[in-house]
Amino acid sequence: MGELEKMDAGRWYDAGDPALEALRTEGNVIAWEFNQLSPTELERGHELLTRLFRTFGEGAVVLAPVYVDYGSRIEIGDGTFVNHGAYLMDGGGIRIGKRCQIGPNLGAYTAQHPLDAEERATGLEKASPIVIEDDVWIGGDVTIMPGVTIGKGSVIGAGSVVTRDIPAGVIAYGSPCRVARGLTDADRIAGEL
Repeated sequence: MGELEKMDAGRWYDAGDPALEALRTEGNVIAWEFNQLSPTELERGHELLTRLFRTFGEGAVVLAPVYVDYGSRIEIGDGTFVNHGAYLMDGGGIRIGKRCQIGPNLGAYTAQHPLDAEERATGLEKASPIVIEDDVWIGGDVTIMPGVTIGKGSVIGAGSVVTRDIPAGVIAYGSPCRVARGLTDADRIAGEL
């Protein structure tokens, strides 16, 4: 079993494997090129993001700079907005649903390293996927740890560190991020318009 297959299976793999290094370099070159564009070069930017990500939904927007490990292991749904400064460490795969709003400086980290220093020095990693379901709003400066799923329609407060799954339809915040309450009709602004 090759290192990519181990990574896909959620097993420990050698992050220094030449094939994985080549994939990371390819993704980083495309991200670097995207990050150098003028904000007016929308067509070229869309072309690069379509090459970079596994899927890049219709009407999705990602603002520069964006940083990836691979890029090819990221799915972004239709109508999703990702603000400046996102780092998507996508070895385990990152799926962002439709109509999500992602604040600046998101850190989404799928990689884990051995806790033992001697084992960590070997360069081994294990990666667990991150899933952000449809209609999620993530505030600025949020960190999402490996293996986390954030449920449909939930809101994650700015500065949160999300260490475990968050259910659908809630407001959650803090470090570690915890559910504060469910979303209700009282949260709607329809009467204020």
